[in-house]
Amino acid sequence: MSNSLRIALTLLVFSSLAVLTTNQEIYGRLSYLWLFLITGNYFLSRLALRNLNLRRIPRSLKNQVGEIFEETFQLENKGRLPRIWIEIEDQSTLPGSKGSRVLTLVAGRSTRSYVSRMKLTQRGAYPMGPTIIRSGDPFGFFPVSKHIGSKSDLTVYPRLVDVRTFPSPIGLLPGGDSVRRRTHQITPNASTVREYVAGDPINRIHWASTARRDKLMVKEFELDPLAEVWLFLDGQKRVHGAKQYSLDPDVGQVLLGKRSDNRLAPATEEYMATIAASVSRFFISQDRALALTISNRFSNDLAPDRGPRQFSKIMEALALMKADGGLAFSAFVLNQARHLTRGSTLVMITPSADEEIAYMVDSVQRLGIRPIVILLNGLSFGKMRSNVELAEKLRATNIPTILINEGEDLRNSLNSQSQANFQTQTRSVIA
Repeated sequence: MSNSLRIALTLLVFSSLAVLTTNQEIYGRLSYLWLFLITGNYFLSRLALRNLNLRRIPRSLKNQVGEIFEETFQLENKGRLPRIWIEIEDQSTLPGSKGSRVLTLVAGRSTRSYVSRMKLTQRGAYPMGPTIIRSGDPFGFFPVSKHIGSKSDLTVYPRLVDVRTFPSPIGLLPGGDSVRRRTHQITPNASTVREYVAGDPINRIHWASTARRDKLMVKEFELDPLAEVWLFLDGQKRVHGAKQYSLDPDVGQVLLGKRSDNRLAPATEEYMATIAASVSRFFISQDRALALTISNRFSNDLAPDRGPRQFSKIMEALALMKADGGLAFSAFVLNQARHLTRGSTLVMITPSADEEIAYMVDSVQRLGIRPIVILLNGLSFGKMRSNVELAEKLRATNIPTILINEGEDLRNSLNSQSQANFQTQTRSVIA
């Protein structure tokens, strides 16, 4: 019960008691007035949300961190009666959502709309809702509300930075040995054809062979002889950290070009996702077969593949990535590395400062796999341990290592340290 209704009911009770005790006409009229006011407003509140429709129209359902998300809220009043006030509350979990508004004097048989803009600061998948519409009678005696569920989701991909160079381990040439092994994946290497079996994809049918043999024939593929690149991301919960932050720039200033806030949220998860996405784009642009593995709770895996479609899959996986795993990264990598093709490149991204990382990298190298390590300095992200010493130990053994601190320009850090790694390897080979 609203406060205004309590006051009106109290006045009705007092005026009714005054009529019974004094028998004066004015108190009777006041009693009728309060009764008419309460009853009339009750029926008005029942009509307040009738014939009202709300639509949320996002400009795009796929965006990146740092972009401006634009959404149109469209309120349609199909009834003849005007609406005095309508409150729209956006309950989306999207950080910094600014879709809530209060609209007044919405005429009958009309449409009112407004645009909400915000800068995306955190990756993930966010429902466009729920949305609550509130209204009521003019005096606020009987507030009413209507719940509208989410009908679509917004996917926010990690930010991309331009990576132009990336280290290649010494002593090994890109390419690797030819692998004569059948695979269920579609690769550029079609080795033979066989008779169609129920369940085979239609896009594997080889129509020329089908026409010659007068029966359906499908292609079989072999693993790509070019060495694969694997991205391993540390999803162990205890090694990740984040600082307290507030990234809520003035969107109007950003749109006018007067202000540009390109900072990432100071969290190791966000930095790891951005680095992985940027490195993925680099290898995909080099036409390399790329795979992704995340050591989180569900151990997300993407098999090696090439092209824009694989990049889209990787971006989708990184958008939804959460560091909620419990297994130590070194143990996870060693278990998975035994199944990788000799000569593959293994790019590991971790904020861990555990010494086991160095032993794990050495073991991976002994398996004939080329390791590259990207370390996020946990101390700069609010964690108690620094992995600067670990980075120096890895570099001392000529392992390409990149150390990233919170607040650094990732584009400059990745490219400059990649170039430094390349020069160090070149000098080692000449020596």
